[in-house]
Amino acid sequence: MSEYFRPLTHIGLSRPPGALQLAGGWCWFSDVEVLSRTDRPRICPATDLPKHIRASLSEPRAPFADLAMDRLRLMGILNVTPDSFSDGGNFKTNGAAVDHATQMVAQGADIIDVGGESTRPGAEPVPADVETLRTVPVITAIRCAASVPISIDTRKAAVARAAFDVGARIINDVSALSFDPQLIDIAYLNNASVCLMHAAGDPKTMQENPVYDDVLLDVYDYLEDRIRVAEAAGIQRSNIVVDPGIGFGKTLAHNLTLLRNISLFHTLGCPILLGASRKKFIGALTDAPDSGDRLAGSVALTLAAAAQGVQIHRVHDVKETRQALTMWSAVTGEGQ
Repeated sequence: MSEYFRPLTHIGLSRPPGALQLAGGWCWFSDVEVLSRTDRPRICPATDLPKHIRASLSEPRAPFADLAMDRLRLMGILNVTPDSFSDGGNFKTNGAAVDHATQMVAQGADIIDVGGESTRPGAEPVPADVETLRTVPVITAIRCAASVPISIDTRKAAVARAAFDVGARIINDVSALSFDPQLIDIAYLNNASVCLMHAAGDPKTMQENPVYDDVLLDVYDYLEDRIRVAEAAGIQRSNIVVDPGIGFGKTLAHNLTLLRNISLFHTLGCPILLGASRKKFIGALTDAPDSGDRLAGSVALTLAAAAQGVQIHRVHDVKETRQALTMWSAVTGEGQ
């Protein structure tokens, strides 16, 4: 793609003539920033956009796992691991995990994302059988206790297959279906909803001097390619969300560039998922080395992304994030 189109988002009722609704959601835009690898950025009126770009940016998104994408959605994080960066070991028993999941649903989570392998920087891989033993009993119990869609956070086909057998509906893969060649077939055969995330390298080494030509455009091109691969395998675009992979092979500067310009990814024609909750760069900016002290920074990022039309927010702190979004929506009149 020689040119890239980032909608300059606004919220509120004072819309000029010709403004377009963004992805059928709560934001609108009348101008876009046109980006290129060779030319300086320029501003273009939305009315001058090519027809297919207008459609990609303005057409309402299909429901994802039966959840309408015209309002803000929260994906509650449930790590049943001993070594995740923020909550490793907190929910290693089935009872603790299910209690936490039902609590998150009561607090406003629309999706529960269950992970049995840490993908924090430096993490060691986990065998598929171990990951399955960690996740399947928990998913089974949550399925009986709550009615929200369950996501399996995995890179492995065997783990996803077992999770779908007991009621999972979403595959959240940090490798965008590239780590295990069989996972894309599992997604297709189960008509799964899938999250394609960008990560530069394997979790164990991804933070060792990540380098990009242009982090924003490189991540966009990668996700565009992975959507193309998924569609070629029979996965419908309406079943795909994209995630720029904050903290996965990115420096602090890379993360900030992606967050400032995250509305670019609407051009892919899919809902956007943001997973920035409690991440290390928040601590670096706010002098909060303990991940548990990064709530305020995490919520601030959620609100900033909501103002750019990001539909799904993967968070640890559901209650506080939902409260912040409720107040943001009450003030702006948007997003709920």
